[in-house]
Amino acid sequence: MEKQKLVQARKQKGITQKKIAELLCMDVSNYNRKEKGKLSMRHEEWEKIAEYLGVPIEEIYEAEQQQIIICKDQAIGIGVNNGTNNVYTIPEFILESQRKYIQKLEEEIKRLKASDQKN
Repeated sequence: MEKQKLVQARKQKGITQKKIAELLCMDVSNYNRKEKGKLSMRHEEWEKIAEYLGVPIEEIYEAEQQQIIICKDQAIGIGVNNGTNNVYTIPEFILESQRKYIQKLEEEIKRLKASDQKN
């Protein structure tokens, strides 16, 4: 999700994405993705930007709209633990879509149970 507070503050100060990208030692396309919420921004980056813009971090900070899911695969070979910890970042809009789908399925199950009880 786009960091609207950050974009607004940056534009009010007349500062380009290129200047912020240079401050963070990255190319402008990466910074653009961070502003659009496609890449996450580290706390240190938020601090640098806030200081550069001369505003409190609270004025520009917006939390990431994603959740992290840790999946532990503890597959064990003969005498060897080949377990891995995989971390997946899933955007909030995908999770919301899945929640809606689950809700529809639960409603359908209730409807089918009610229909079955009538018969």
